[in-house]
Amino acid sequence: MSLPVFAHLTSRALIAVRGADWRPFLQNLLSNDVETLAEGELRAALLLTPQGKYLFEMFVTPSRGEDGDEFAILDVQAAQREALIGRLKLYRLRAKVEIEAMEGAVFASWGGEGVPGDGWIADPRLPALGWRACGLAGQVDTDEAAYDILRLALGVPDPAQDCVPDQTFPLEADWDLLNAIDFHKGCYIGQETTSRMKRRSAVKTRMVPITFDGPAAPPGTPVETAAGLRAGEVLSGHDGRALALVRLDRAVSGPLTVRDHPVHLDVPVWWPPGTLPSPGETAPE
Repeated sequence: MSLPVFAHLTSRALIAVRGADWRPFLQNLLSNDVETLAEGELRAALLLTPQGKYLFEMFVTPSRGEDGDEFAILDVQAAQREALIGRLKLYRLRAKVEIEAMEGAVFASWGGEGVPGDGWIADPRLPALGWRACGLAGQVDTDEAAYDILRLALGVPDPAQDCVPDQTFPLEADWDLLNAIDFHKGCYIGQETTSRMKRRSAVKTRMVPITFDGPAAPPGTPVETAAGLRAGEVLSGHDGRALALVRLDRAVSGPLTVRDHPVHLDVPVWWPPGTLPSPGETAPE
C-alpha cells in the first residue's frame, strides 16, 4: 500500500464568509454552483471580470461555527486575500454577510490510497491531485515545491504563476475541464462571455504541457512553429517540463521550438477528445 504525502501550501490562505445570505451572495458572483454545495464537499470557483476574464480563483467549502451556524470557507491565494476581501465587500450591498480573513493553514495530500483522515476533502479538479484540508495541524513531510511538481506533471495550471488577472480567459486556463465552471447555473459575473466561448467552441488558445531536454525557458519565452510563426509562450515549469499557453491550431501544425530547441506537446489524459484540433484545422474566430 502506497503512503500519502503531506504538504503545507504556504501560498494559500483562508477567508470566512458568514451570514444568512452567504449562499445566494456567492452564487451570484462565482462561476460554480454553491447552492448545492454540501458539508464535506469542496468546489473550485472563479470570480471574473464583467468581460469574463480571470480575477480570483478559490475553493469553497461549507463549515459550521461554534454557534452551529453555517458559513463558507474560501481557500484562496495568500497574496490575493486582502484584494479579494475588498472585492467581495464591494459586491456585498444589502446582503446579510460578513467577510473576513480567517486563521488557519491549507494542506494537500496525495499519492495514498483512500482518505488521509478526518477533515480531508477530495480535490474537485482531478482525483490525481489528492485531497485538501483547512486548518489541520499534523504531519507535513514535504513542501509546496513537491506539490508544484505534481500539478505540472498532471498539466494543471497554477493561477498564481500561469494566469494574469484581467487578461486570462478561464477557458484558456482549462478551468472548464477542471470542474471550476458550472455551465447550467444561473447568472454570475462574466457568465455571458464564458458561456459564449464554450458554446461556440471559440477557444483559440489553451494551457498545455510541453516537454523538452534541459532547463525550462523563462516565462514569456515564445513557442514557435517550424515556419517561425509564434505559437504561444512558456509559462511555469522546471527541468524537462513546463506549461505553455499555445494557439491550438499552430501547436498541432508540426514541430515546435523554444529558443531553437525542440519541444513537444504532452496533452493531458484528462482532456476530452476533440479539445485539441486536428492538424490543418483552423482556430475558430
